Amino acid sequence: MTGTHNNGLKTVLLLGGMWGILLAVGYFLASGTGNSMFLWIFAGMGLISTFVSYWFSDRMALSAMKAQPLSESEAPEIHQMVRELSAAAGKPMPSIHISPTASPNAFATGRNPENAAVCVTAGIVQLLDRRELRAVLGHELAHVYNRDILISSVAAAIGGIITSIAQFAMFFGGGRDRQGGNPIVALLMMILAPLAAVVVRSAISRTREFDADKSGAELTQDPMALASALQKISRGTDQAPLQPTPARENVAAMMIANPFRAGGMAQMFSTHPPMEERVRRLEQIAGYGAGGRSGYEV
Repeated sequence: MTGTHNNGLKTVLLLGGMWGILLAVGYFLASGTGNSMFLWIFAGMGLISTFVSYWFSDRMALSAMKAQPLSESEAPEIHQMVRELSAAAGKPMPSIHISPTASPNAFATGRNPENAAVCVTAGIVQLLDRRELRAVLGHELAHVYNRDILISSVAAAIGGIITSIAQFAMFFGGGRDRQGGNPIVALLMMILAPLAAVVVRSAISRTREFDADKSGAELTQDPMALASALQKISRGTDQAPLQPTPARENVAAMMIANPFRAGGMAQMFSTHPPMEERVRRLEQIAGYGAGGRSGYEV
């Protein structure tokens, strides 16, 4: 299994960008109101959100999807697959949960490999065959062992704080610069900051998905099973998308596929890379090349 594919620096830069946006919003609000305390208050809010996401990301994500623990007596085959893949990686086995939703998807959450959970939906268990489900579980374990789950949780928490601060600033003087600055610039900052946060958060999630596809394929030694699963999941989420809620939107970035109906502007800011590109890369790993045929049709 290939660690984090030399992507640590990119992750640090992206998370640094999130913090930069947060502090910039605080600065413009402090300038607009003439109260420098706003900068420190919002920096503190960022630290608190990071702390909360570190310790409680798993509970919040599982609760948002109404997930329950899945015992070995209820799903012995899933437990066996996760146990075998964890042993192959030489890593701890996470707890396993199931969400009752019919939309096919899966995600991993938790602060580290020792305190992680993998969740599958009822829809994905029904949709995929054993080989495909094993590939999906390998992908989610890759998220756990690459420590992507914490990164996504922190990015989601900071992104939510940025949006809340920008909305607050619009109502409480963010555009009235008492220090002689341009109020139009401050107003644009309030509007563009949440958009920038979405872009950076999406970049984090897209990068993580490509890495987890590769690491998961290496772990299972079956990249074409994952390619087949992704194609089925994509069609399944199109037919039975989740209804977006604030809590679900935070979990969406952790899922193996975008759970909401995509299209138009929403596609531009998707937290997941294009499914066609993911499948193409998996075909290359399998040795079929771009546009090659796998011999494993769906």
